[in-house]
Amino acid sequence: MGTRETIRTAVRDVVPPAGLTRALAVQAMVYAVGSGLFHAGSAVFFTRALGLSAAQVGLGLSVAAGVSLLGTVPLGGLTDRYGPQRVWVVGLVLNAALFATYPFVGGFAGFLAVVVALAAVDAAVGVARQVYSINALPPAERVTAMAYQRSSLNVGFGLGAVISGLVLAVDTITAYRGMVWFISTVFLVTALFVRRLPRLPQVARPAEPMSRLAVLRDRPFMAVSVLSGLLTAHGVLYLTVMPLWILTHTDAPKTMIAGLVLLNTILIVLLQVRVSRGADTAAGAARASRRGGLLIALFCLVLPISGVTRGLLTVVVLVAAAMLLILAELIESAGSWGLTATLPPADQRGAYVGALGLGVQVQYLIAPAGLTALGVTTGGWGWLPTAAIFVLVAAVIVPAVAWAQRTPRLGAEAAEPAMTPVP
Repeated sequence: MGTRETIRTAVRDVVPPAGLTRALAVQAMVYAVGSGLFHAGSAVFFTRALGLSAAQVGLGLSVAAGVSLLGTVPLGGLTDRYGPQRVWVVGLVLNAALFATYPFVGGFAGFLAVVVALAAVDAAVGVARQVYSINALPPAERVTAMAYQRSSLNVGFGLGAVISGLVLAVDTITAYRGMVWFISTVFLVTALFVRRLPRLPQVARPAEPMSRLAVLRDRPFMAVSVLSGLLTAHGVLYLTVMPLWILTHTDAPKTMIAGLVLLNTILIVLLQVRVSRGADTAAGAARASRRGGLLIALFCLVLPISGVTRGLLTVVVLVAAAMLLILAELIESAGSWGLTATLPPADQRGAYVGALGLGVQVQYLIAPAGLTALGVTTGGWGWLPTAAIFVLVAAVIVPAVAWAQRTPRLGAEAAEPAMTPVP
């Protein structure tokens, strides 16, 4: 392959093809500018602009996480009832309105009300976005489209982080208020993007729709949800546990942490689409999830070596460990999208996609404290049982997906219909 063809292939893996796939990627990037800006500047905004203590911020965010956990499945059911595009647009408008109220929040009670409402809205929006992407595209294009969206999300997150740096440099109350109002505007613009996307015909609902929580009785599917959710702990490992390990157990410079985060962002933008190929079937998605789990386990064995090395060798080991975890993230993400696109039934897709998200929420509850305790506070030996956990999950997820494929989904009455967008 010549240099020109190599460049052309690389560009195709980053720039989505014209049409709906590109439109979905563009809205993802616009949305991520606002989301990335807030993630980077929220801690300072809460303490400086709202006058909250660190303990109050932590408590409020924990309560919001609990609301997201409890609401993921029932809020996902709204998509089945009202359609993904409508729920998506309304959710973005509510997001914009809630962010616009942030500067007027007075005290902890007001802050808690806003973050809890945002958590509930985000749960509904997340499901609606995924269901729309699945319904609007042919099966063979769904995982690739989600990969393009994730690549675009990272571009948007990077732009948002840059803007956040400017806000933090100015460091005035006016700047922080302007930040959240800018974010509110970004969400309104995203809502306009989504509203202009092709309309989809409503999927026929069953004559007797199942309860929104009935999906929790689908044991094979919920087993896949928990296993797939546990594998998303690569994010906690990369953004929380590995930085703590670097700070407390290695002689690497602190700037190494920022460099590794930048490396993660760049590689996801460049490689996510290419790595996602082959995960567009349930079997392919299961194998991708297994490979992701095994790579996470290998990371857990390589990273602790940096605790006994010195100088340049420490940097080399940390980069090698980071590359393993980035590759695991790329492959596992593709597997997760494949499972999302293939296992839920068309007429109950919102509830089932929400149930898949439940596994991720469970991971958010246990991974930060659990993986930090095992990987960091034990002095190093805890990485061995951590690796064993991910090997076990990787070994089990393929037969779990096969079990789910053999078992009819609750509430499913017919095969998936052809979904032709209405211009």
